[in-house]
Amino acid sequence: MSLVSGGARRLLGDSTAMVDARALFLATGWYKPLRERLAARVAAENPTRVLDVGCGTGYYLQGVLTRSPDVCALGMDLSPVAVARTVSGRDNIDGLVADVWSPLPVRDASADVILNVFAPRNASEFHRVLRKDGILVVVVPQATHLQELRAAGLALDVPPNKGDHLSETLSPAFELETRDLLSSSLRLDPAQASALIGMGPSAHHTDAEAVAQQLSGLQTVTAAFELLGYRRIPA
Repeated sequence: MSLVSGGARRLLGDSTAMVDARALFLATGWYKPLRERLAARVAAENPTRVLDVGCGTGYYLQGVLTRSPDVCALGMDLSPVAVARTVSGRDNIDGLVADVWSPLPVRDASADVILNVFAPRNASEFHRVLRKDGILVVVVPQATHLQELRAAGLALDVPPNKGDHLSETLSPAFELETRDLLSSSLRLDPAQASALIGMGPSAHHTDAEAVAQQLSGLQTVTAAFELLGYRRIPA
């Protein structure tokens, strides 16, 4: 079953190189605890239809389906390369290439859960697409996330109190229901650290030679997330 009600526009998003870097880094398993916590949070809703906005390679959505195999899923991203990677070999995931800032070609009240992992959010459209008691599950970085890479000038700054600001932005359409903090220290080799940089927005602001030089002395990198569950408030 598809949640799509219309055709998607062909837009530019993450490049093939960025998607490949994301797949390489996520395959290391460093973010597996986040994926498992996210999948458990979604499974608690007993959903039948899940929309992943900003699906990337489908890593987190696949974790949800492992925990909730009967879910019908839709992976949405701005990048056609990312959407193709998400749906590859999966008959229970449909794909949608769309801009989150435009009206989404998705039916009203068609999703039980919306996933939003390190991706932009459109509160009004998410409210429309979710069922009346649906939940929006968001992952944002804590202020300490990748602090070692930021100190080396290899990653973009993280605004302080990002979770609090998000709750203000989503109000009054959504009410914060759950908040989990996850943090760990990752011992990355240079290839893994390079992939971590290359998979995100920092890839647009660094060059390969500078990255290689600055990663040579890197020992550990902090990964710190907020996992936030927002209940939809009736209009």
